[in-house]
Amino acid sequence: MGIRVLLVDDEKDLTAYLAKRLAARGMEVETASDGASALQAVQRSIPDVVVLDMLMPGMDGIQTLGALHERHPDLPVIILSGHGAEEQAARGARLGAIDYLHKPCDLQQLVDAITGAVTAGSTPASSDRRRH
Repeated sequence: MGIRVLLVDDEKDLTAYLAKRLAARGMEVETASDGASALQAVQRSIPDVVVLDMLMPGMDGIQTLGALHERHPDLPVIILSGHGAEEQAARGARLGAIDYLHKPCDLQQLVDAITGAVTAGSTPASSDRRRH
């Protein structure tokens, strides 16, 4: 079984592209277009890592990150941030995000960040991953 990734971004074209490229590298990818959908996805099944956009309508990335870490403090979160969101990304890092990538990011850089998060052993206990 490949690394399980949750991509959270309101830019559907970017999310679809990244999901396809990560899946081609053997990762299992689920997508969410906003913070509320991300929280629902994690409630169903805890991924190995979350890749989270900072600027989204409704629940933004900071609020989503806070809610994720409140429920799953060991869940690794990688921030994806577009132009003008660097301050939010820095705030996210202070709230527990393990990495920050600027959008649009190099695909290999994203793959390296994801695999690094998993191999660092910062994922939740495997027995806690699946919710029924």
